[in-house]
Amino acid sequence: MPKPLAFDYTVTERFLRYVAIDTQSDPDSPTCPSTDKQKDLGRLLVAELRDIGLADADIDANGYVYATLAANTGKTVPVICFCSHMDTSPDCSGAGVKPQLWRNYQGGDISLPGDPSQIIRATEHPALATQIGNDIVTSDGTTLLGADNKAGLAEIVDAMRFLVEHSEIKHGTIKVLFTPDEEIGRGVDKADLKRLAADFAYTIDGESAGHIEDETFSADSATVFIDGVSAHPGFAKGKMENAIKIAARIVDALPKDTCTPETTEGREGFLHPHGLEAALGRATLKFIVRDFSEAGLSDKAALLERTVKDVLRDYPRSTYRLEIKQQYRNMKEVLDKHPQIVDNAMEAVRRAGLTPVTGSIRGGTDGSRLSFMGLPCPNIFAGEHAFHSTLEWVSRQDMEAAVRTIVHLAALWEERA
Repeated sequence: MPKPLAFDYTVTERFLRYVAIDTQSDPDSPTCPSTDKQKDLGRLLVAELRDIGLADADIDANGYVYATLAANTGKTVPVICFCSHMDTSPDCSGAGVKPQLWRNYQGGDISLPGDPSQIIRATEHPALATQIGNDIVTSDGTTLLGADNKAGLAEIVDAMRFLVEHSEIKHGTIKVLFTPDEEIGRGVDKADLKRLAADFAYTIDGESAGHIEDETFSADSATVFIDGVSAHPGFAKGKMENAIKIAARIVDALPKDTCTPETTEGREGFLHPHGLEAALGRATLKFIVRDFSEAGLSDKAALLERTVKDVLRDYPRSTYRLEIKQQYRNMKEVLDKHPQIVDNAMEAVRRAGLTPVTGSIRGGTDGSRLSFMGLPCPNIFAGEHAFHSTLEWVSRQDMEAAVRTIVHLAALWEERA
């Protein structure tokens, strides 16, 4: 075991700077990035990366930030990339974030001062029990905090600073990639992997300290287009087949106690209606389909089509079309071919003073798609909790633990080369 490192940190100060910049993405925007304000943070990150010595740091026209920490070893070491996303969720405002620092947390609920009805309850957030004595950062309750994923950004930048200042820590070439629009599923749409030139990668975008995720949902979208039969309502008997009512019956006929986000956990998948556009003659129902296996996805798509057909038996002159589109796939399929990626992460977590825990994500990350684009990429904790909500929080100590993990991981790839 190498001699323990004496760490110092700038991660919390960086994080507090980053959350002050509104970077909410917009799923209805056709541009990349979907909101130009994401580039405001990108430009700050470029400046900070250059300040610490990553001279090639740059932001491209699409809002992607690239940077390189040059190798300081004579060994041939795989090129490793650390990746986080700059945008915050459209689900909750990220404008005017007023971070609150709760020093030396001693348990109990946290009532947020900007809106006292917003309470982070210890009973509903069991991870708070691991934070006794730690310093917790929240919003004031009127916005999200932005720990997802600005904690990851701050951790990567601070780890790069530490490696630059401690040249005795040997490492291969390290790449940094900060992406826009991850929250709306476009995080790597325009990532230039040839420019990045990395062999393996890690997203820093997970929850509890010590956790490593090597598996995600596989994901499809499903859209049901319904063509009903229009008629004047005063003369509609025996003629009208109302597409609005057809759509409502389809949703109502789907399982209610299983196969929904609100009734599943662990490795259970779901079929989730999330959008409806409807008029008398035509309706469009939008679903997301999630499962950890291809067979599970197929089963849920088949369930949806059977339900539509069953409903339409009562509307013989109406028609439907079902469109399934692939979104992303379970990255474990790729990562299992490169076991050293997760093995090194687990050892880095141990060296950071934590117990590694591997698990699955009930969702996706940039790493899901990067893995299938040829850049195998598991996910490492950033310390973020209750993301996409006004109750979001992160602790200083967990962010610092992530910095240690990144540094040890960079060193481990060199050590084991």
